[in-house]
Amino acid sequence: MGSVHSYESAAGRRYRVAYRKPDRSQGQKRGFTTKRDAELFLAQVEVSKARGEFIDANAARATIGQLGAEWLATQTHLKPSSLRPVEIAWRVHVEPVWGDRGIGSVRHSEVQAWVSKLGTRKSATTVLRAYGVLAGILDVAVKDRRLASNPARGVNLPRKGKRARVYLTHDQVERLAAASGEHATIVHTLAYTGLRWGEVTALRVRHVDALRQRLQVAENAVAVGREIHVGTPKSHEERSVPFPPFLAEPIARACEGKERDELVFAGPYGEHLRRPNTSENTTSWFLRALTAAGLERMTIHDLRHTAASLAISAGANVKAVQRMLGHASAAMTLDVYADLFDDDLTAVSTALDEARTAAIVAKPLSREATRGGEVVELPRKSGGVVVKS
Repeated sequence: MGSVHSYESAAGRRYRVAYRKPDRSQGQKRGFTTKRDAELFLAQVEVSKARGEFIDANAARATIGQLGAEWLATQTHLKPSSLRPVEIAWRVHVEPVWGDRGIGSVRHSEVQAWVSKLGTRKSATTVLRAYGVLAGILDVAVKDRRLASNPARGVNLPRKGKRARVYLTHDQVERLAAASGEHATIVHTLAYTGLRWGEVTALRVRHVDALRQRLQVAENAVAVGREIHVGTPKSHEERSVPFPPFLAEPIARACEGKERDELVFAGPYGEHLRRPNTSENTTSWFLRALTAAGLERMTIHDLRHTAASLAISAGANVKAVQRMLGHASAAMTLDVYADLFDDDLTAVSTALDEARTAAIVAKPLSREATRGGEVVELPRKSGGVVVKS
């Protein structure tokens, strides 16, 4: 148990509470004007210790800047392409505003005001990323018993606007490939296998199974600044993706004369290709091909969406599409491409209607056949009788 002691100050008698922390170190709090207030505080301390909810007030004095550096150092599970925007969010949006603040001084209303202000000049993606950094740091503070709760949780956040996906038809894919020149095989591969840009540009000759007409997706090449980082696919798992027979010859030509570890699709010096820029006021082989093919502006990633669309329209089920695209679950595939599977539901409804109509029409015909005359057995398939008049 702790204890309560009185002492004299310039303002008169005051009370000090002395107590032991869970780690057996000594703690105290001064300045209580009445003994009762001091005793109530001590009782709260003892209850919080018994419940395992004790928060050390001194620990809450640590700044967000101090904990932020520690938090960033623990994000080793992120791939370089994911870590870089997080580091930028910390350096540009979080540290300048919150770095010098003690974690115990942060108020929920302050976080809400910061999020709202940031949203007036930055995209929802930028706001959500910056907020995620601040909230993540304070989450660790809660787990470390530096804070009782996270003041950043529960604020109103902006919603990301959904960009309309582009689904090309077979004819449009052909026009785009024809206009892509030396990149035609890449366009076809993206549109008919659903590989991500980083996956198709990381394909090596040894990843191509010409006999089974399959591509082994084992690596992913991502540009981080000026460097290309090669790691595992986005799902961290390898997968085998089939390609249609018409691609066998073009892919074989892309592999011709190359060693097993060389890239199938490479730059002039054997380097990884960089994703073509499709933003405004820029030019790239992909944008030139879109213009030549008479197609609206789209991103290279839309060819992955096109692959999903073409596969589903060809009759592929959700599990097959999931495996082709490398999604973590079929539920994720349904979430992403719900609009495409809605068309399947319409087809199911139409098929059910046709089956019902056929069954109802068949009944009157079978009754008509039994009116008067000689009864003969039908073939086993029909399971009924026919009456000859």
